[in-house]
Amino acid sequence: MTGDILTLNAGSSSLKFAIFEAEQPDARPRISGKISGIGGAPVFSAKDEAGIALTSTQLAKLSPASSHEDLIALLLNWLERHLGDRSLTMVGHRVVHGGRNFSQPVRLDDNVLRQLDELVPLAPLHQPHNLAAIRAVAKWLPDLPQIACFDTGFHRTQDPLATVFALPRALSDEGVIRYGFHGLSYDYIAGVLPDNIGAKAEGRVIVAHLGNGASMCAMQNRRSVATSMGFTALDGLMMGRRCGALDPGVVLYLLQSKGMDATQIEALLYQQSGLLGVSGISNDMRVLEDSDAQSARDAIDLYVYRAASTLAGLVPAIGGLDALVFTAGIGENSAHVRRAICDRLQWLGIGVDEAANDANETRISSADSAIDVLVLPTDEEAVIAAACRTLMEP
Repeated sequence: MTGDILTLNAGSSSLKFAIFEAEQPDARPRISGKISGIGGAPVFSAKDEAGIALTSTQLAKLSPASSHEDLIALLLNWLERHLGDRSLTMVGHRVVHGGRNFSQPVRLDDNVLRQLDELVPLAPLHQPHNLAAIRAVAKWLPDLPQIACFDTGFHRTQDPLATVFALPRALSDEGVIRYGFHGLSYDYIAGVLPDNIGAKAEGRVIVAHLGNGASMCAMQNRRSVATSMGFTALDGLMMGRRCGALDPGVVLYLLQSKGMDATQIEALLYQQSGLLGVSGISNDMRVLEDSDAQSARDAIDLYVYRAASTLAGLVPAIGGLDALVFTAGIGENSAHVRRAICDRLQWLGIGVDEAANDANETRISSADSAIDVLVLPTDEEAVIAAACRTLMEP
């Protein structure tokens, strides 16, 4: 098993990529990077395994009109020159929604793609771009095997009780259930937990994936027991632009009294709410933390309140709490948000070491804390690469 694995994580405005050696399971990516600002002013950035920036004249000035297909063509051409005498053996994609049919990574073909197309309404911000990247690779490198790794897959270990809504049974039977998301991130954290907390990794753990998209997962024996997101990635925590959990009566009100149609409501809930909507300033936590505006403070306070309330609500699913893990962009980098969430949960026995938290250390719990509190960087690309290696094996 030789050659390189390419991992792709295609979003609406970004394309993250990494190159891993197929024969080196524990190796760092040889190359990693992203194209950000797609649809506006695309910017390419990349680095090698030593962290040294890699440049490209061809990718230095990208057209605002460039589609995902255009950009993938340019990226594949650039990678070919940087791989030297090595070649790509497989491409692994993050696909947000696998529905009921896909719980494990799967080799992609036309039949699988047709089934994944049917799930676009359940993940409108992500699924179309995930599938566009798959089709673009197939167009430019039609003989290269591709696999999909699903954000919903990690949560398939949940008891049915944790997945059903109190709706007519016929709807549940059709698949209107709680799926959960950010599964690749949770899978990675579950894998590295023993290295950080030993035997406690098999105990009662809540992982807070806090980024522009945000969710939490309650684990036991490093398996998902309950999670904050549900039927779509709109549910649960307040996020950068998404509202999170919402009284469904609000949607009825917007339809009946405000005269909004489904498209307008979708834009409101997915694009105009969350940190951006409450603050009126930005969906970026860093911008809000630097702002003196009261609306920015209000947005952060609400984010923290909702996060702490959601976390507390997950504790009964696992019968207590042994460890709390913060991960993803905000979870890994915002000492203020971590501290504020933990302050609201002191009644659980959580204590935070201020100096360790401010320094973004791995363990930020105080010496007298009844619960381990950790900050662990996530690595969805490593999970995708591992799945590719598994599916390569004869």
